[in-house]
Parts: sequence; structure tokens; C-alpha cells
Amino acid sequence: MKFIRTYWFLFFVAGLVVALDQWTKSIVRQNLMLGETWLPQGWEALYPYARILHTYNTGAAFGMFQDGWMVFAVLAFVVIALIIFYYPSVAQRDWWMRLAMGMQMGGAAGNLIDRLTNEGKVTDYISVGRFPVFNVADASITIGVGVLLLGVWLQEWAHRRAKDSGVGTESASEGGESSGG
Repeated sequence: MKFIRTYWFLFFVAGLVVALDQWTKSIVRQNLMLGETWLPQGWEALYPYARILHTYNTGAAFGMFQDGWMVFAVLAFVVIALIIFYYPSVAQRDWWMRLAMGMQMGGAAGNLIDRLTNEGKVTDYISVGRFPVFNVADASITIGVGVLLLGVWLQEWAHRRAKDSGVGTESASEGGESSGG
């Protein structure tokens, strides 16, 4: 019961990301040949700025470090294990950190599933301008990092604001007065 209470949010977020990632990749693999492009009817004006383009990569997110799929598979296992290990130490009130960890774990797991079931290849299909083609898992990892950074920044901002207003700094100010007097 404690396990469920501790990890439900992490596995819920990660599970949603994996489900959406694998579902969208499946649709692309079933409906587009490798290298084929698709746009919804009436959206032709977006081409080539935004389109669905069926491709794959054997490297990291956004096509970096091609042919390093085995290293990235091992790295995904390590990242997932570290997130599971570290997650219980994150305070319940730090929802942004918990959300970021779930998104990052889901993204790592989504691409790991591809690597393990598709000969090291990760299906990519979201093509925006000249940016490398990516997928839901890649986006989730990236957004998770953004949520993490935003959360750290907001927490630091709140801490500075509380410090400046004197909230929670009584012991520090008392110590300063006694040494200065």
C-alpha cells in the first residue's frame, strides 16, 4: 500500500506519456511508409513548416548521436532506475518536480520500448521547420526538463521572497544580532 501511495503519480504520468507515445508511433508506422509525409486536409499551407514525416533514428532525442542506440538503451534503464530511486525523496508539495520526473521517465521508457522492439530504431514523425524530427517521448523529456527548471526557478524565487520579507528567518536574524552586539 505504501508503494502505491508513494509512486502512483509517477507511474500515472509516465504511463500516460508511454501510452500516447506508443499509440501515435503505431498510427504512423501503420499508415505511412518510411520517408512519407502527411498533412491533414486543408492544412497544406503549413508545409514544409509543420508536417508528419515518418522516419526513425538510432541515436538520442532529435536524431543526435546516430547509431548509439545500445548506449542510449542502457542510459534509459539507468535514468528510469534513478528516477524511481530518487522519487520518494521529493516532497509531496513539489508537484512540479514530480510531474517533471514522470514526464522524463515516460519519455525515456517510450523510446526504450522502440529501441528494444524495433532493432534499435526509434520512430520519429513530428517535423517542424528545420528542427530535427521528433516524437511524443522526445517532447515529453524536453518539456519535463523545462518544467523542472521552471519549478526550481519558482522555488528559488519563493525562497528569496520569503527571506526578503523575513518569513522563516527569525533564527538567522537573532544569530546575527547576538554576534553584532
